[in-house]
Amino acid sequence: MSLGTPLTGAEVAVFDTSIIPRYLTYFGTSAVEMVIPYSPAAVADIGCRTGYVEPMLADKLPGANIVGVDPSPQALTLARAKASELSGVHVSLELATGMPLPLPDASFTHGLLVHPVVSAQARYALLAELRRILVLGGQGLVALPVRGSFPEIYDMLREYALRQDLADFGKAVEVAAASRPTIESLSEELEKVGLGEVDVDVQLIGVAFNSGKEFLEDPIAQMIVFPDMRALLEADPGAVEAGFRYVSDAITKYWSEGAFELTVNIGCASGRRFE
Repeated sequence: MSLGTPLTGAEVAVFDTSIIPRYLTYFGTSAVEMVIPYSPAAVADIGCRTGYVEPMLADKLPGANIVGVDPSPQALTLARAKASELSGVHVSLELATGMPLPLPDASFTHGLLVHPVVSAQARYALLAELRRILVLGGQGLVALPVRGSFPEIYDMLREYALRQDLADFGKAVEVAAASRPTIESLSEELEKVGLGEVDVDVQLIGVAFNSGKEFLEDPIAQMIVFPDMRALLEADPGAVEAGFRYVSDAITKYWSEGAFELTVNIGCASGRRFE
């Protein structure tokens, strides 16, 4: 079980200049806004990517010791360069290719898990790791697309299953959509791993593209949205590939001239470790 697919060298710059400012910053901001002030703070950023949350943490928790882990050496190289420009905090970044994470037990006042692109099972395992590394009273935060996200794409996958009379695939799509947590189920997941005083905030946003073709070619779709949806969709690989080809053709056709807006329901949950 892993933190997700590592970014390649070619993907890192695109990720940092396109995906973060137009998409991921919403998730990082939501998480950091819920951070409880603490000094001196020790923060673990699980799946830190190119270190986009660290500047926000530096403003929120001056003097903090921040440890970021990620499976991509190339992403960590850029994250280290950016961290060297921060003042008032100490940042260290480590490679993590699987679980358990290379982070000591009960050592962090805060732990962040921002938009993990993993299966529902792996997400639960990461939440358990989040709880493991927190000190008593420590705060764990997770931000991710919750139920109600990407309805435009789920509807087209349902349309494909119906038109092709693929009952099993249609059922898998419904299971995948349902495995995206609600406010209630996200609270339950945190409580099951041992976090209390759970608080969940939800923000609905739209990410606009000039056309369907622009969305399909955008790194947000290619590197985040489609991989995130595939991670939750347990079906025959051939059917999955065919389903997403149908989605691409449909989006190109339906939004050939008009703007395409992706609906994203951002959920951010906070929980504390008390035992």
